Amino acid sequence: MTDLDDRLRAASRASQQWVVGHPRVSPADAFAALGAAAEELGVEEWDSYGDRGPVEMLEREVADLLGKPAAVFFVSGVTAQQVALRIWCDRQASQRVAIPDLSHLLVHEEDGPRLLHGFRFEPLTRGPITATAADLAALPGRLGAALVELPLRDAACRLPTWDELVALSEAARERGVPLHVDGARLWESQPFYDRPLAEIAGLADSVYVSFYKGLGGLAGAAVVGPEDVMAEARIWRRRMGGTLFRMSPYALSALIGLRDRLPQMAEYVAWARSLAAELVDRGLRVNPDPPHTNTFQLFVPGEAERILERTVDFMERELVDLCWGWRPAESPGTCWTEVTVLSGALDFEPEQVAGWFAGLVED
Repeated sequence: MTDLDDRLRAASRASQQWVVGHPRVSPADAFAALGAAAEELGVEEWDSYGDRGPVEMLEREVADLLGKPAAVFFVSGVTAQQVALRIWCDRQASQRVAIPDLSHLLVHEEDGPRLLHGFRFEPLTRGPITATAADLAALPGRLGAALVELPLRDAACRLPTWDELVALSEAARERGVPLHVDGARLWESQPFYDRPLAEIAGLADSVYVSFYKGLGGLAGAAVVGPEDVMAEARIWRRRMGGTLFRMSPYALSALIGLRDRLPQMAEYVAWARSLAAELVDRGLRVNPDPPHTNTFQLFVPGEAERILERTVDFMERELVDLCWGWRPAESPGTCWTEVTVLSGALDFEPEQVAGWFAGLVED
């Protein structure tokens, strides 16, 4: 870690306004908000190892939102998805899972899914493209499950078209392959399709959603699906050490996110698209153009360290958290950052923020 990285983190902590992410709150304020929400939402008892209390309330609400018979709450999304795939693979008598090679399970989980469960991952797609029915058809033999990530995070949060997603779903069902959706950012994807969440989730056999990203919860996730599959998921949750004595704080914060943040999701996406258009008008490049969700990649000319230094100078001066850092791009002399629009950005106009980014590359 360089001195510049240390300055970036210090400037981020000192910020009083935020272009990326939700406004930060202190632990004391966060816990106070949980207490107030418990009264507002009528939470009168704790859960006990995931039963009753706000956990049960959350599971009912998520199952209803996504149009599935049942939901299971997990404090860890990594555990949640491994459990879902384990159940489908055991039932299919095949450990082969069709999966994008950029999937979170392959890139960010230290090979845990394969080491713990013996999955054999088959590339459904390679590189920053979204999956189609043709990609699934190209994989011969028996499959335990197929996974599609909505959106594909490491491909700039790109989404397949609705017709592509429907065709993939139909192909999986005709072949008898359970389709699982990694929906860590499914809430953020819904405006792209402009269809009810239940209609989107209805294309899959099981769906994973996260509560601490766009919804701003403390931590946690859920998997939704058929009753019998979710009953088995509860057993695997315990086997993998995921059934804590008290899970209420995490579930309560998820309920707050569903109440307060989910209704704003379309506004976040619209604001991100407006910002992207303003950036393009200033000669900068965004990917995808226009953004599919509230997250996109911004490319600017210049060396990453120089642009980062200018970013830190701006953040220290203006007390505004502008971005999370810059990385060298494949094209020489170019760098990029990921822009995620959440509630903090709504305090600004897209034109103003675009001007700030453009100012980082002006000599």
